[in-house]
Amino acid sequence: MRRQLLAVSMALTLITTPFSPLMADTTEKEALPLEQLRVFAQIFGRIKKDYVEPVDDTELLENAIKGMLTGLDPHSAYLNAEDFKELQEGTSGEFGGLGIEIGTEDGFIKIIAPIDDTPAERAGIKAGDLITRIDDTPVKGMTMDESVQKMRGKPGTKVTLTIVRKKESKPLEIEITRDIIRTQSVKHKIIEDKFGYIRISQFQSATAEDLLKQINKIRDKLKGEIPGLVLDLRNNPGGVLNGAVSVSDSFLTEGLIVYTKGVSEDSRMEFKAEAEDILNGAPLVVLVNEGSASASEIVAGALQDHKRAVIMGRQTFGKGSVQTIVPITDTVAIKLTTARYYTPSGRSIQAEGIKPDIEIRQLDIAGEVETDVKRIKEADLAGHLENVDQQADTSTKEDEDKQRSLAETDYELNEAINLLKGLMLYNRK
Repeated sequence: MRRQLLAVSMALTLITTPFSPLMADTTEKEALPLEQLRVFAQIFGRIKKDYVEPVDDTELLENAIKGMLTGLDPHSAYLNAEDFKELQEGTSGEFGGLGIEIGTEDGFIKIIAPIDDTPAERAGIKAGDLITRIDDTPVKGMTMDESVQKMRGKPGTKVTLTIVRKKESKPLEIEITRDIIRTQSVKHKIIEDKFGYIRISQFQSATAEDLLKQINKIRDKLKGEIPGLVLDLRNNPGGVLNGAVSVSDSFLTEGLIVYTKGVSEDSRMEFKAEAEDILNGAPLVVLVNEGSASASEIVAGALQDHKRAVIMGRQTFGKGSVQTIVPITDTVAIKLTTARYYTPSGRSIQAEGIKPDIEIRQLDIAGEVETDVKRIKEADLAGHLENVDQQADTSTKEDEDKQRSLAETDYELNEAINLLKGLMLYNRK
């Protein structure tokens, strides 16, 4: 499946110094394929001579470069001035567009994941949705670049996407207003007045620093240590490699986090944990799903291999390759797949993904139907014995309503909280 980003680069990326021909291996044994170069020159000349409309030489050569890169794998690409600028903005946390990562499947555009607090997420776009039309134009037969250009536009303008979604009997038409997207990659909240919850929507350069700030906010609100934390990486399509390594390091005290292997020596790297565990060993549950990709899988894989966290949810996307951004000039670059990454135990995630320790099916929990019939309990029976235990249950209907509400609004998170409770009880024993 070919995948590309719309107004945000979420590929696992490294940015290198500008390329120079002097960097090429002059001792390369294989000679250039002269026959194929002659064929290329003949085709170039035939297009210039016989194509129905005049074609600019620069345009032809740029298209040839694009084809050379996109033919390698779904993630290598040529970045013109606009694409290169967009990628740099995306990794720093501000960019324009809809806020989705997309790929292709059976000729349609597939949503890998919507980004939190973006026009696409607010409009109800979900991971796994298939786009069949952009405004009134069918996407069948479009190239990826053509469909991306159709969805781009000035902030404030609208685009209507026709969506095919599982379990929906007919296509959905969803109107989205384009916007300049400023994302906050890390957010927090407190659940049941004691458990910490951290949501990372994407990995940026400052994500680990933001994570520490949010952890400290939770500590301040709890007025003490955090007894247990849920780290939510669902629908997180990835980001920069250093962000994933630093977040993993935040919960590990030692050992390998991830390593990469490729053809060149430069592509072979190891990243090890050095910092202290910011939770001081408190139980950690990580939520993932099919929209968790790339950098998210690095974090989940490292914490799983070190047995530092319980991974819950559904099998992740399976993007286990590293793309290096190589600036060619000041304005253009190429994104080239240069390595595969491996978890500490040596697992390659490419096309496999991370399998959760505890799998959770995607369920919607319906609320209870209110009736006028009151349920009979022991306390309602005439002559029942009074409870003389001073340690009697002090939970209120409000507490029960909160628990039921979480189960109804986010079943997976509710299960993660239940697991944290079990881990706390186990640790106490």
